[in-house]
Amino acid sequence: MNTKGFADNQVNIETPNDVSSAEKPLKTRQIKPNRVDINVLKSKLQETENKEFKKNLYILSSLILALGFLGIYFSL
Repeated sequence: MNTKGFADNQVNIETPNDVSSAEKPLKTRQIKPNRVDINVLKSKLQETENKEFKKNLYILSSLILALGFLGIYFSL
C-alpha cells in the first residue's frame, strides 16, 4: 500500500494570459442620462394652463349667461 502525504498533492492552477481583457466591462457604451430642457417643460406647462383657462372661462361665461337669461325670464 502506498500512502502519499500532503506534499505530494499539488494542484497547478493556470491563470489566463489576457488578464487585461478580463478587467474591461462587458458594455463599452457609456450610459448617459437623458437631459431635460427646462424651456420645453415650461412651454408644455403653459399650453396646459392655457387650455384649462379657456375651459374655465367658457364655463364661467356660460353660467353668467344662463343666470342672465333666468333673471330676465323670471322678471317678466
